[in-house]
Amino acid sequence: MSRRMTVIFHDEDLYMGLKIEAVKRRLSASDLIAEAVKEMLESREDLKLIPIIEESRAEYHKKGGRTWDEVSGDLKRHIEKRAKKH
Repeated sequence: MSRRMTVIFHDEDLYMGLKIEAVKRRLSASDLIAEAVKEMLESREDLKLIPIIEESRAEYHKKGGRTWDEVSGDLKRHIEKRAKKH
């Protein structure tokens, strides 16, 4: 579904920068704006993850845990052990 929207640029330099970047990328200005808005919305979603990540880190430090190197090494050893059995 296509929707129309009028964007008014009060900054001539910003408008010209948009047009130049669109030409460089061989995109329409509307496609470039849509891409920028999509990236902005995705980055806002990423920001929502920061508290969850920090909470996980705090739990890791409080309760302890294993590094990826340790887990990866265990997996490799397990795979090698299984391969020897077969």
